[in-house]
Amino acid sequence: MGEFVNLENDIESGVATIRIERPPMNAISMQLASELQEIAEELSSNQDIGAVVVWGGPKIFAAGADIKEFPALQNKQEAHEFSLLLHGALLALENLPQITISAVNGYALGGGCELAMATDFRFAGENAVFGQPEVLLGILPGAGGTQRLTRLIGITKAKEINYSGRQVKADEALQIGLVSAVFADDDCYPQALEAAKSYAKGPKSLQFIKR
Repeated sequence: MGEFVNLENDIESGVATIRIERPPMNAISMQLASELQEIAEELSSNQDIGAVVVWGGPKIFAAGADIKEFPALQNKQEAHEFSLLLHGALLALENLPQITISAVNGYALGGGCELAMATDFRFAGENAVFGQPEVLLGILPGAGGTQRLTRLIGITKAKEINYSGRQVKADEALQIGLVSAVFADDDCYPQALEAAKSYAKGPKSLQFIKR
């Protein structure tokens, strides 16, 4: 297990939970991204697990990249390497053979929104908030955010959200197809687990459909 990303496997149900734990905001650091990729790669060959839930806890999913690390990036090359690291972690998650669900409580912004979009489904608590506000700081959503958002909600709406940098609340996220369902905050993770258990018990053909 990592310092900031932990894996809980329930072999009986066939469900794993990837738990993001870097309080207070679950900001995505280089170490967190590296740990996430390691766990995704570990899960990719685990045939006892049929579904995976990604959860940041009851208060916040992930509020974006850790901007405190930005001054330590000495040049464009180092910044590019950080972007590649996060992109690789999310690609490893996206390419998992298992069905994946993000259970989003609170903020899923910037890299946190990109993390949620890398899973097959997003379940939102009623107070969840999504967005790519880094564009307001002159930072490109560099971990696949522009592409994934376009695939999920269509090019016109994705442009409007990415160009404006505005935040999207849970009800609107459901309306535009960014999330699959909205629940009371306390029910979000349990509902994601129940859905994951259902998928885990499903036929192996689900994994071929995903491919």
